[in-house]
Amino acid sequence: MPGSNCTQATELSLAGFTEDLATQVTLFLLFLLTYLVTILGNLGMITLIRASPLLHSPMYYFLGNLAFVNLCTSTTITPRTLVGVLLGKKGMAYAGCMAQVFTLDLFLVTECFLLATMAYDRYVAICHPLLYPLVMSPKCCSRLVAGSYLLGLANGVGQTISMSSLSFCSSRAIDLFFCDISLLISLSTADTTLSLVILRSASSLLGVPSMLVVLVSYIAIISTILGISSAEGKCKAFSTCAAHLGTVSTFYGALIFMYLIPRSDTSRGGEKWAAVLYTVVTPMLNPLIYSLRNQEVREAWRR
Repeated sequence: MPGSNCTQATELSLAGFTEDLATQVTLFLLFLLTYLVTILGNLGMITLIRASPLLHSPMYYFLGNLAFVNLCTSTTITPRTLVGVLLGKKGMAYAGCMAQVFTLDLFLVTECFLLATMAYDRYVAICHPLLYPLVMSPKCCSRLVAGSYLLGLANGVGQTISMSSLSFCSSRAIDLFFCDISLLISLSTADTTLSLVILRSASSLLGVPSMLVVLVSYIAIISTILGISSAEGKCKAFSTCAAHLGTVSTFYGALIFMYLIPRSDTSRGGEKWAAVLYTVVTPMLNPLIYSLRNQEVREAWRR
């Protein structure tokens, strides 16, 4: 319950990273470089997939959508972070914070289901190659992608409704560089029962199933690869999913550290860098990983 000295805030304060000027300049340059690489890499990947007939297949259709989502996720977070680091501007309007929560939760859940869809695509390709053209038809791929966006939209709307019931004291500061719904709930001076129910329901109904799809798919994929007799066949099969496995490990690893491991005062710094990993670094790395690990993408770039 709010105390008698609590003044309701119309603007929220983001703690950022550090007060040291030299470190702020270094962080600004690193974030700026990362964002530029993210923009160029993901836009380049989207353009390449649309322009090259060699990449007109379900796997690259999903990859193009993943690049778009990565671009949106990074744009939701990084420009505001750059302004905060450069100008020392920590305040963020409540409406702006709500918009950031909506867009970030929309695209994070969409990415979760796109990664799960890509894992299922690799499972069908490796474990049931004869059925692949039938199972992963253009209509099925379109429905899977549309479903990923719709589930992300449902999560964004739900979390925004959750945040609309929260209120904050003007002295409260978010110990992060963006508006994170879990931290907002913990800082609220209002009744957080509805917000916690929505957050936990979303985690259970959206996050866990997508992780299970990825886990079960890769258990089946690894089992199938181990059953291949020739070393060349094993290497070829593994190369088709190695890039996606690296992306999944980085993305889900950061999310698990951020949201599933219990919070403590000593882990706050680690949470900030885990958040940097899945909101800033992973969107930059994805196009680079797929470009370096995938022979068809490298061939399309050369052409």
